[in-house]
Amino acid sequence: MDPIVSATDYAVARNHMVDSQVRPNKVIDQRVLDAMRALPREEFVPPSLSAIAYIDEDLPLGGGRVLMEPMVIARLVQLARVRPGERALVIAAGTGYGAALMAACGAEVTALDEDEALLAIALRVLPRHAPAVKIVHGALPAGLPQGAPWDIILLEGAVTEIPSALAAQVAPNGRLVTVVMSQGVGGRAVLAEPAGTPDAPRLRSREAFDCSTPLLPGLRPAPAFVF
Repeated sequence: MDPIVSATDYAVARNHMVDSQVRPNKVIDQRVLDAMRALPREEFVPPSLSAIAYIDEDLPLGGGRVLMEPMVIARLVQLARVRPGERALVIAAGTGYGAALMAACGAEVTALDEDEALLAIALRVLPRHAPAVKIVHGALPAGLPQGAPWDIILLEGAVTEIPSALAAQVAPNGRLVTVVMSQGVGGRAVLAEPAGTPDAPRLRSREAFDCSTPLLPGLRPAPAFVF
């Protein structure tokens, strides 16, 4: 904790974040609001960023990764419509803040990431604030097929398209939420649900709201040759 900022100051900042950034932006799920008032967001960032943990912007975590803007992660978790006891996979969970929010809503959460520096923060913070979250080190595009099917998959960051491998990992009545960035259009949060068959799984997406967050480096499409 930044020695200049007291625990009381952080508590005030949390409430201000909820009342000025989150609630005015159509977040009405009381579980999400209560969790954001309780979770010490300042602990989910490197110490150098703790004093600005509650600003309404993405916070850079290095390597092209960010802690998502409070309003955006709140609306994504709300969009997931978590039901108690559902199994949720958070891909690109980073330092674990989104996973902790999902757990506070009642999900049984597995947090997946490949960035060891971010996972080191998650391994330190989640046992204190969301001890039931399981943390897994692994490549992002493949998801976690050994745990599938998942009731919810949250991609905590933006992609240009949802990785095809994830379609087979969403339960028949499950859903996937993320931000899809289209060149020249901007970003839109999407809710994707199964629409294929067991032999040919696919997801049908619908746009939920406009937002923006950086593309996840591990899920960027490979550069293509142009002739």
